[in-house]
Amino acid sequence: MDLVFPIFILIIIFAALSLLLHFVPIGLWLSALAAGVRISLFTLVGMRIRRVPPQMIVLPLIKGRKAGLPVNVNQLEAHYLAGGNVDNVVDALIAAHRAQIDLGFEQAAAIDLAGRNVLEAVQMSVNPKVIETPIISAVAKNGIELKVRARVTVRANIDRLVGGAGEATIIARVGEGIVTTVGSSEHHTNVLENPDHISRTVLEKGLDSGTAFEILSIDIADVDVGRNIGAQLQTDQAEADKQIAQARAEERRAMAVAKEQEMRAYTQEMQARVVEAQAEVPRAMAEALKSGNMGVMDYYHMQNISADTDMRRTIAGSPEGDAEQERK
Repeated sequence: MDLVFPIFILIIIFAALSLLLHFVPIGLWLSALAAGVRISLFTLVGMRIRRVPPQMIVLPLIKGRKAGLPVNVNQLEAHYLAGGNVDNVVDALIAAHRAQIDLGFEQAAAIDLAGRNVLEAVQMSVNPKVIETPIISAVAKNGIELKVRARVTVRANIDRLVGGAGEATIIARVGEGIVTTVGSSEHHTNVLENPDHISRTVLEKGLDSGTAFEILSIDIADVDVGRNIGAQLQTDQAEADKQIAQARAEERRAMAVAKEQEMRAYTQEMQARVVEAQAEVPRAMAEALKSGNMGVMDYYHMQNISADTDMRRTIAGSPEGDAEQERK
């Protein structure tokens, strides 16, 4: 019993020390004190209670104070609670301070909370970035296609990082400028001879307006001659006209065939009527002979006239005579 009580006391003391060290980061407090940054233990305990990791605040604070930045605990903690990257903001402030770029904590925090990498923006402001556009297809007035690839040198504009358009807008505007410039050229050889004309024309348009970048230069990296779009369009148009003409000709042929069939049917109908009328002739002649309206001599005279007519047709070689002879 004499040993159980001291062991119990030691366990309680150990647990209390562990709980104290968890809520009171003595190591961070000593590090800050050694770096000349005064921060109270109560402030560190308050961070624990507010669920803010003290090392995420203290270490960037030490780094910023050593670099001569006027940052404080409240600013860093508020930015962390807002969802920002405290360490990245402090690094960006240090880089801007070294490069003599006017960048305050509030502006850097706003850029970081806007979703942009503020450290990368500062680095790009010091060291410009080259953006290479994809191959842009443009057609000159003579119908020749040119494939252009450009390199755009940009520098980050710190003041327009919040709300400014990104790289995609720069690429789209440069592509539009290239298409417009090539399209206004009378001949594609003019562009091939002076590709810098594209750069000058595009730069004069102020393409970086409303973006988070400042365009320093636009360099044409490559210009290739593509297809003859004008000739291809003319060929397609000719083919379309040919198909239309063929369709109209087919329509006229169908109408002619229909008309021919109609005339053939009409001819057959008329021939049937003629045959029917010719069949009535013998009956009429018999009726006339029977009634005495025509004598035998009149009949013979009529037969002689018919024979004479057939002979004349045969001698003349007329198709009607041949047809009549064949019919007989």
